[in-house]
Amino acid sequence: MLTFGALLLFLAAILLGVALVMPRAPQIAVDRRRPYESEPPSHLTRLTGSTVRAVDRFIDSGNARLFSRDALENAGVRLSQAEFIVLVIAGAVVGALLGLVIGLPVLSVFLVVLAPFAGHLVLSFLSGKRRSKFDQQLGDTLQLLAGGLRAGHSILRAIEAAAAESQSPTSEEMRRVITETSLGRDLLASLTNTSERMKSEDFVWIAQAIQINREVGGNLADVLDQVNETIRERAEIKGHIKALAAEGKFSAYILIAMPIGIVLMLLAVNPGYMDAMFTDPLGWIMIGASMVMMTIGSLWMRKIIDLKF
Repeated sequence: MLTFGALLLFLAAILLGVALVMPRAPQIAVDRRRPYESEPPSHLTRLTGSTVRAVDRFIDSGNARLFSRDALENAGVRLSQAEFIVLVIAGAVVGALLGLVIGLPVLSVFLVVLAPFAGHLVLSFLSGKRRSKFDQQLGDTLQLLAGGLRAGHSILRAIEAAAAESQSPTSEEMRRVITETSLGRDLLASLTNTSERMKSEDFVWIAQAIQINREVGGNLADVLDQVNETIRERAEIKGHIKALAAEGKFSAYILIAMPIGIVLMLLAVNPGYMDAMFTDPLGWIMIGASMVMMTIGSLWMRKIIDLKF
């Protein structure tokens, strides 16, 4: 029995050594042995999605005209109409809660009413910035078009090459022209639509030059070079005028922001100091009169510094 026990211990030691020496089988992680399961969406995500779908159904019914798709495309916003409306509604809710937390229900109502106007201002600002960038890139665009024409390409192939090598927003607008033309729309109509959408007088000249060349012939590359030279001279004059009008614009911004800044500072330092302004009927009359006067003064100063050339 003693010999049998010693033999078992010897065999156990051998098996233990073999188990330690032999290479282990590769282990597969648990998440790889199970099918992939995405995390469930949060309550906020589900609420936002349902709200967007509800607004989208309301838009499809033809009852909503705010923040159209054209306005969003001109501003370069990568959101649908329903998503942007939900974003504006969320801003209005945040403004209302902010006014209630501060203890000024009037401010809550004002911020809720201000939310759609703020959305329009944001879209207008982004559209103006995008159009300005488009005008700045016109010189390089014309060089690309002229180079493509000199290389022997057609005008459509030159526009396609300019779309591939240009930056946004020129690349997006040129691709849109190519897409519309491939779908059967006339090239001049597409270029004219682009100039109207971007509100670019310089691009109108490009469209007219291309149309005249298609009717009477000639060297379109040389014509585009001349148009490019004219556009660069106009851009230089615009730069001088903007530099001269910068002081007036800055003064207008300061004068407009000063009353609002003073009111906000008083509300932050001493909230009770402005109670009479918001509770007394005379205060409401003064607030309305001041807003009307600020609006008139802002439009007046804008008309003075908005130079046409």
